[in-house]
Amino acid sequence: MYEIEFADEALADLKWFKTYEQNEILDGIEANLYYEPTSETRNRGLLRPNQTSAWKLRLGNFRVYYDVDTSLNIVLIVAIGLKVGNLVLFRGSARNL
Repeated sequence: MYEIEFADEALADLKWFKTYEQNEILDGIEANLYYEPTSETRNRGLLRPNQTSAWKLRLGNFRVYYDVDTSLNIVLIVAIGLKVGNLVLFRGSARNL
């Protein structure tokens, strides 16, 4: 079982969403990342090398970007965004990943 931690930036991203959306995101994180965060599925996958994170979780129109430390069993959520068309919006505006 992995421990879930949130970066300050990810907490700010989460607070931008409405309460029911926050609950949906947190439920999705719990359901998908507590036990096997490094196994690829239809909604969870390894990203190409970038500066933000190694992994992405797709929860409907929400995107959760995270890193995994397998030696300490920690999942670090680094960013949470909203997918709109071809863009991912963070706190209402586009940000480079």
